[in-house]
Amino acid sequence: MPQTLDNKTKSGEPLDETRPVGPQLFLRLRDRIIRGELEPGTRLSEVDIASAYGTSRQPVREAFIKLSEAALIDVRPQRGSFVSPIDIASVLAAQFVREAVEADIVNAVVERANNTMLQELDAILTLQSNAINITDPHPFMVQDEAFHRKLAECAGQDASWDFLQPLKTQMDRVRHLSARQFPREILLAQHRQIVDAIKSGDASVAEQNMRIHLRRILEDLHTVAASKPSHFVSGRA
Repeated sequence: MPQTLDNKTKSGEPLDETRPVGPQLFLRLRDRIIRGELEPGTRLSEVDIASAYGTSRQPVREAFIKLSEAALIDVRPQRGSFVSPIDIASVLAAQFVREAVEADIVNAVVERANNTMLQELDAILTLQSNAINITDPHPFMVQDEAFHRKLAECAGQDASWDFLQPLKTQMDRVRHLSARQFPREILLAQHRQIVDAIKSGDASVAEQNMRIHLRRILEDLHTVAASKPSHFVSGRA
C-alpha cells in the first residue's frame, strides 16, 4: 500500500499571503520531496495539501502540475498523484553536467579569488562543520548547497548555478539519502581540500578535487539504491 499524506506533514511556516500561493506550494513540496520527507510512492491529495497549508485546491493543482513537469510526482488518472521514484538515468546525467560546469567554475574562482571570497567560503565550512552531527541532514545539506552556490558567485557564474537547479533535482534527492547513510565528514573534508587548493592558487588541484568530490555520488548511488530499491527506477519512459 502506498504511503499517504498525514497530519505530521502540516506546514510550520505559514505561506506568504501577499505572494502567489501556487509557486510557494511548488517550492515547499519540491523541498520536502528532495529532502525525502515525502518518500517515493507517497500519495498526495489536493484536499489534504490545501488543508495543511490553509489554502484552496486551485493553487495546489497548479503546484502539482509544476511538480509533474519536474518529474517529482506522477499524476495517474482515476488513481491520484504520487511522489515519483528517483530516476537513476537523470542522476547520472545531472552528475555529468554538474561536474563539467563546476570544474570550470572552480578554475575561475582560483583566478578571481580574494580575501573576502576566501573568508566567506571558510565561514560556510564552519557552519557546515557545526551541523555535521545533527541527526537531520538538512542543516548540513543547506550549507553544502551554500558552498557550491558561493563558488559560482565567486566565479561570476550565478546564472549558471541557477541554470543547474532544475537539472540536478534527482541528484539532490540522492544526496540527501546519502547524507543519512554515509559519514558527512568525507564531504566536509573534500570541501576543505577544494578551498585549500583555491587558497594556494593551484587551479589544476582545485579542479581535480572538485571532480573527485562530485563523483562521490556515483560511488554512493549503488549502495543507496540497493538499500531502498522501491525508491528508484532505472530510467523514465
